[in-house]
Amino acid sequence: QVQLVESGGGLVQPGGSLRLACAASGISFSIYTMAWYRQAPGKQREFVASILRDYSTNYADSVKGRFTISRDNAKSTVYLQMNSLKPEDTAVYYCTAKFLSSSPSPDYWGQGTQVTVSS
Repeated sequence: QVQLVESGGGLVQPGGSLRLACAASGISFSIYTMAWYRQAPGKQREFVASILRDYSTNYADSVKGRFTISRDNAKSTVYLQMNSLKPEDTAVYYCTAKFLSSSPSPDYWGQGTQVTVSS
């Protein structure tokens, strides 16, 4: 059974930082493309960042220079370091796993973790 369990969400002031983590089980983690998506209230779910098996990364324009995705294959965990947070970053953040990097959508989703940026 595949499980993706996110942690690290919470309430942070504008300009602050948070680090999300996603622990995976039930998959050969090192060969999967891992990614983060988010969904803000009343908006569609959107791509945030991804990291491939070769450690190459991609980011949405809205988070470039502020967010960093990384992975630790020994721990089957992917991270999202979020700096200089803005109120518009408020959303539920989802961890995903995809076997084929060319697939249009992830194979597995986590349950999500809430990030709220507010003063």
